[in-house]
Amino acid sequence: MRDLALLPKAHLHVHLESTIRPATLREIAAANGVAAPEAAPERFAGFRAFADRGARVRDCLRRPEDFARIAREFVADEAAQGTRYAEATFSAAAHGERLGAPRMPLEAVLAGLAQGRSAHGLHTRLILDHSRRRSVERARRTLDLALQHPEQVAAVGMAGEESYPLAPFAGVLAEAADAGVRIVHHAGEAGGAASVSEALDMGAERIGHGIGVLGDAAVAERVRERGIALEVCCSSNVALGFAPSVRAHPLPRLLDAGLALTLNTDVPDVARTTLTEEYARVRAASGCSDTEMAAFARTAAAASFAPAELKRSIEAGIDAWLAAPAA
Repeated sequence: MRDLALLPKAHLHVHLESTIRPATLREIAAANGVAAPEAAPERFAGFRAFADRGARVRDCLRRPEDFARIAREFVADEAAQGTRYAEATFSAAAHGERLGAPRMPLEAVLAGLAQGRSAHGLHTRLILDHSRRRSVERARRTLDLALQHPEQVAAVGMAGEESYPLAPFAGVLAEAADAGVRIVHHAGEAGGAASVSEALDMGAERIGHGIGVLGDAAVAERVRERGIALEVCCSSNVALGFAPSVRAHPLPRLLDAGLALTLNTDVPDVARTTLTEEYARVRAASGCSDTEMAAFARTAAAASFAPAELKRSIEAGIDAWLAAPAA
């Protein structure tokens, strides 16, 4: 089998605040006079417990140098995984509101990403997310921030507990689409096929998670016919209680249904994984061949919002990986 760390990959679903190195989080927390949260448990007792820990992590981030550092280190760590392109999700408006500095967190993160690219050659863009639980006004601020940085922000989208509907945000999402901003929603993780259908109705060009789509054959067919890629995050689903194990994950059934699947980490600090490790776990659990593993990477490159030239470069790298002798 070939080395998955050398497989050129696109990482489409990863929350920047969940990529912080443990030592970095402790140092940033100490510098800001706050207590760093303890390491995440192997499994959470519900989504709320997971979200509350995430809020404690975010509270540690206070200064421009904090945001720039985590972005810079994210790029370094992704480059080490064979990632050639990454779209990191970042809650820019929420941080700006929390700190009373609406533009600072995003601008600092963009500066850190640029520093990382200079050092490692990894191209990155952001997806600005907004919690379904929060106000329409903050969602509009999220869109405003995206419009201020059209080259560096790839998309906007809704995240958080799927029991909260997307309908209140229809106006903002329509504005985003009219402005040419791409849209990616979290859906179909806890909410099932109905959540995926709602996300498609609200303009989603990709679906974050989507593992519950097979609960409704008509919705699954809609996703398949439109070629909507699902951002599958097996280890995260296990940690949050949406799948019993990677081996028992619905990924094989999603593949059998002819859906376009990509592999991602989502919340690597919680899932205790990296992108290379996620590929390795899927290969170990499913027995996928190198050709099948390369197909996940091809789908991710094709579904990404990367420039066409970079997509072609990643495709060529995948071809070269497959052409190399197996170990």
